[in-house]
Amino acid sequence: MENIFLNILLLLVFLFYFIAVLVEDLLYSIIVLTAGSTALAVIFYILQAPDIALTQAAVGTAVSTVLLVNAVNKTRRKE
Repeated sequence: MENIFLNILLLLVFLFYFIAVLVEDLLYSIIVLTAGSTALAVIFYILQAPDIALTQAAVGTAVSTVLLVNAVNKTRRKE
């Protein structure tokens, strides 16, 4: 049962990151990257690595999202 859930999460991570590359709007791409990073943090927690999961959730999800959104706000968005 755990392997099925883990495989589904891995597929979701791959799909999130693939969609982030295909999306034209940078802000939507950042949102999808955040979802993929959150799923990756859950995978680390399932694999019994809570310290890495916490770091991924803090840095990969929160800090990088804030930095990327600030960078996008300083550029012109394609409407």
